[in-house]
Amino acid sequence: MPTHDLSRTLTWQGRTIAWERFGSGPALTLLHGTPWSSYLWRPFADALADRFTVHLWDMPGYGRSSKDPSHAVDLGFQSELFAHLLQEWGLERPHVIAHDYGGTVALRARLLHGARYASLCLIDVVALRPWGSPFYRLVREHADVLTQLPPPVHRGAVEAYIRGASHRGVGDADLEALVEPWTGETGQGAFYRQIAQADERFTDEVEDRYGDIDEPTRIVWGADDAWIPVDHAHRLQEAMPRASLAIIEDAGHLVHLDAPVRLAAALTRWTESVR
Repeated sequence: MPTHDLSRTLTWQGRTIAWERFGSGPALTLLHGTPWSSYLWRPFADALADRFTVHLWDMPGYGRSSKDPSHAVDLGFQSELFAHLLQEWGLERPHVIAHDYGGTVALRARLLHGARYASLCLIDVVALRPWGSPFYRLVREHADVLTQLPPPVHRGAVEAYIRGASHRGVGDADLEALVEPWTGETGQGAFYRQIAQADERFTDEVEDRYGDIDEPTRIVWGADDAWIPVDHAHRLQEAMPRASLAIIEDAGHLVHLDAPVRLAAALTRWTESVR
């Protein structure tokens, strides 16, 4: 994968956020989810940089950003931070593309924190209850114990968890890049902490307001998403009557890796239509 390093940092409320800006044209921001990072977006960011000024970043608790155990990393905090970042970067109405938890962050920033977008693209996003797996419930109940797992056991658990998001399988290089931020003493604790702080209340607070979003909106979903089934895509479109929907066949939750060419084509068509 291309490696646009996140060479810049900024600090907010004690957290250090790793980020990068490159390309030229209208502003576009990419939001990752969990347990991912900006790594998933890098090849798409490179392609989009031909037509947009791309802003790529890791949420605190993820990737190359800080993972202080005393810092909350819940979706309420992340959405406040995203609204702040848009101000810090001087972006009044950027184009926004969000995956997984990043969708919640973008939606909450828009509906609760005054952010406005030129367009919004939501890809296999966490937006409607129910969400969260039995694994999430296990982590909430035993986060302290799981943090103390022997490192090889922890790595095996994270690898299996990540593999479960793909419909077609994750290659070794991608798997290593996605697992590595969650290893070591800091990474292991951060992995269980961000799951333990996940809570449906963060979507409950905005779910009945999705119809208020009047920006051009596109929903994109992997037809074989085992984490957030495709019926959520149809329900989300019903909640957002102005939104259009595209289903990508033979792709799971990790649509970036399962169907990169088709996702790139979908993003190209969408961004060209709203640019």
